[in-house]
Amino acid sequence: MTTFDKREEAFEKKFVVDEELKFKALARRDRLTGLWVAAKLGMSGEQAIAYSREVVAAEFNEGGDAAVIAKLMDDLATKGIAITEDEIRAQMGEFLLQAIAQVKAGT
Repeated sequence: MTTFDKREEAFEKKFVVDEELKFKALARRDRLTGLWVAAKLGMSGEQAIAYSREVVAAEFNEGGDAAVIAKLMDDLATKGIAITEDEIRAQMGEFLLQAIAQVKAGT
């Protein structure tokens, strides 16, 4: 194996690790966002945890951030809670930073 082959293999391994971390961070961000919205909807305990799982599922089953935001906006509107899309996006950004730190720390 040449030095170039070894370098290529190392880059491929790093890519796989980075993608796994990204996946975990996005799932955690969505879970945290789901718990935040669940609290706004008056949920707690197991009900809030179940809701956060629905939010995570929306990310991966229905089409990324747009699906998550649409679900959250619909659920909030159904309860008459006025939170803007910009507020949700800002909160998701904050939760993403927390999620990345937690995933890197292994917590």
